[in-house]
Amino acid sequence: MQPKANEDISIAHIQAVKVRYEADLLKKANVVGVGIGLRMRQGRPVGGPALIVNVTHKVPLEQLHPTDRIPDMLDGVRVWVEAIGEVKAQR
Repeated sequence: MQPKANEDISIAHIQAVKVRYEADLLKKANVVGVGIGLRMRQGRPVGGPALIVNVTHKVPLEQLHPTDRIPDMLDGVRVWVEAIGEVKAQR
C-alpha cells in the first residue's frame, strides 16, 4: 500500500519526481505528456499540486497491459490522468 499523498508537498519534490519518471510514463500506451498542476473538477481545484499525465483517451484498467497502467502515486506524489485527445502541432 502506497502512502497517502501529502497536499502540502513541495513543488521542488514534484518536479524531481517528474524528472525521474517522465521518460517511463511517456512510453506507456496513449500517454502524450507529463506536467505539474492541479486537478480541476467543475472549474475548481481538487487537492494540492500533483503530477498530471495527459493521455489521448482513457481506457478501462482491465483493458490495459500491466506495463501501461499509470500508478496513482509516485514517490508520495499524487498522479492524475487527464484525457486531452490527439496532440497536433499548430501553425
